[in-house]
Amino acid sequence: MKKKIIFSTLVAGLLLWACSEEFTEKPATGNIPTEDLQTAVGVNLKLTAAYSAMDGERVNRQGEGVAAGGDNWWSDVASDDAHRGSNDGDNDFLRQIEMYEWATSNPWFLGRWSAIFGGVNRANAVLDLINQIPDGDFTQQQGEALFLRGYFNFELQKFYGNVPFISVENLVNEEYNQPNPGPIWTEIEQDFTDAIALLGDDIIVGRANAWVAKAFLGKAYLYQGKYEQALPLFNDVINNGPYALNEEFVANFNAAGENGPESLFAIQFASDSGRSFNGNGAGTLNFLNGGPLGTCCGFFQPTQDLTNAFQTDGSGLPLLDTYAATDVASDYGINSDEPFTPHTGPLDPRIDYTIGRRGIDYNGFGANPGKSWIRANFTDISGPYLPKKNMYQASEVGDNRGIGGWGSDWSGINYNIMRFADVLLMAAEAAVEQASPDLPMALDYVNRVRNRAKNMSYVQALDANDNPIPDTDAANYQIEPYAAFPDQVFARKAVRFERRLEFGMEGHRLFDLRRWGNAETVLNTYVANEGEDIDQANYANRFSDYVSPKHDLFPIPINAIDQSGGVLEQNTGY
Repeated sequence: MKKKIIFSTLVAGLLLWACSEEFTEKPATGNIPTEDLQTAVGVNLKLTAAYSAMDGERVNRQGEGVAAGGDNWWSDVASDDAHRGSNDGDNDFLRQIEMYEWATSNPWFLGRWSAIFGGVNRANAVLDLINQIPDGDFTQQQGEALFLRGYFNFELQKFYGNVPFISVENLVNEEYNQPNPGPIWTEIEQDFTDAIALLGDDIIVGRANAWVAKAFLGKAYLYQGKYEQALPLFNDVINNGPYALNEEFVANFNAAGENGPESLFAIQFASDSGRSFNGNGAGTLNFLNGGPLGTCCGFFQPTQDLTNAFQTDGSGLPLLDTYAATDVASDYGINSDEPFTPHTGPLDPRIDYTIGRRGIDYNGFGANPGKSWIRANFTDISGPYLPKKNMYQASEVGDNRGIGGWGSDWSGINYNIMRFADVLLMAAEAAVEQASPDLPMALDYVNRVRNRAKNMSYVQALDANDNPIPDTDAANYQIEPYAAFPDQVFARKAVRFERRLEFGMEGHRLFDLRRWGNAETVLNTYVANEGEDIDQANYANRFSDYVSPKHDLFPIPINAIDQSGGVLEQNTGY
């Protein structure tokens, strides 16, 4: 009994000490007092934290975790480029996104919303800290923080349309419940403009510079249809900036080409031999179901429609108006132990760096055997194709394969938020759409992209032992530049089609269709065709219609509206 009394007295004393005023004045473990951060080191630490928010990882993140990443892969699932993948019963919330059944409570919408606002707050925190330091030159850091706030707000604008703007003053005063009366383009433009004035021109890997800020300001103008303002910015980057196309298209998606001349701005993923906290956790579902590395989980499969878009006409040009009339041969419904002959017609060679097709080398792992690497059943809607741009090259598994918390893959492959090909094609678009179209300029920029694809190394055929056959292409690759753009209508088709071929499965397609104003027509036509392509008569019946303007924006998450006390208003149609 005496021992119990002594023990109880000690516990009571510790509790009294723990509740004392002296204890409450001590900083929490791991917390750095504000005054200790008011140095150049502190500013750079906070700036690094702001950059790190680009991958969507943050403390107390809400919603679906794999929706948070900056590669925006799941937005392609709502486009004509990708299916959800896996089987029909896995992750119903993503199924709802693919089928345009968009509920405001869907955690995928909340996951991206929460992650982006985390980035906005971190950028504001850098600007606030700089304001607290009277001495020192933080011009570059301020410019980078302004650029990052502009980038994060651009993502919010692109996804949700009517979003609140959170200022430094709002952050300081914890006034987060700001209204969302409409677009915040003015604030985005101002941040990019201010960043241009403050940033230097030198390339610093993983960081913004003035050229990057110019390209993003041009992109913000392009999304608003301000073509005359966008084009000079793009032309400046193209003609005077330090960027160029990689000689090899695939270099944009492997370790050897990371941060090469084509990369303007990229999420810097990294893997290691243990738990890869700096890997791409948001892309962890998008690997083969098994296959040569025993990966998981079979999501994010290219569509037949995207595959068909890579057909060429025999002279090396795309089938702008008729690509969906014929199908690239697929092994849908054919097991891996049954015979299959790959497509023999002419194809753009970018197809086999974008889409994993049966019988074609899969990133150096040997011939893709088809169904045995596909998780989806033949009765599921996901089709027979695999993604390739996010998957490691066999020769670089040691450099780029990382491990997540449940044995999942957290890739170390960088994601290029913007690459030089994007600048060229955005400039081509602006040249076509401005009040006085410059079709020769647009032709030049499009052909630069096409000529890179023409002159790059092609995927090679394999022998029975999966060894490359020298000087033998894996398919009938035919691609040539355009001879001319005869008029604005043709040029518009060519530029838009080229974006799809160049950036398929990179998270751009849905946003392109929305800003072009043709998402409703294109996507409802796609749904009707895709069911026939993958031999599922009831495919279209599983989908709700894509309806503009409702589906041209994702809904504001209901959690955010509730947490704002009703200050936030929902987008039209939800």
